[in-house]
Amino acid sequence: MPSTFSALYVHVIFSTKDRLPLIQSRWRERLHSHLGAVLKEREVIPIAIGGVADHVHILMRLKAVHAPAVVVRELKAVSSKWIRKERFEPLFGWQEGYGAFSVSPTNVDAVRAYIANQEDHHRKRTAEEEFRDFLKKIGADPEP
Repeated sequence: MPSTFSALYVHVIFSTKDRLPLIQSRWRERLHSHLGAVLKEREVIPIAIGGVADHVHILMRLKAVHAPAVVVRELKAVSSKWIRKERFEPLFGWQEGYGAFSVSPTNVDAVRAYIANQEDHHRKRTAEEEFRDFLKKIGADPEP
């Protein structure tokens, strides 16, 4: 095969520092657009970006040369600087960790719909409850 092809879809979730509800609805869409632009600059394809006041969900398609940890680290660093520069939240920061989960190409539409409906999801359950349940479902230990 003369070239490399990959279909690496990753669903990434990361929270504000201490899960504080710092991402205000008045600038949330601008943040999501900015996150997409940062990904595109790095030749990562943003499929869906959403979230609520205390966390962000991103579904992205990576190339074979991308390391998810590097992409997320850069995304968090660049976006937190942008948030502070734009004066949305002068002391803004992201929580140190994150979740990154592979997504089958056949499940991309379902994950995209899930990300689009974050407001509805979190009327019933907190992000932390949902994340812990998800970790249990995939067999990961939710306790560090």
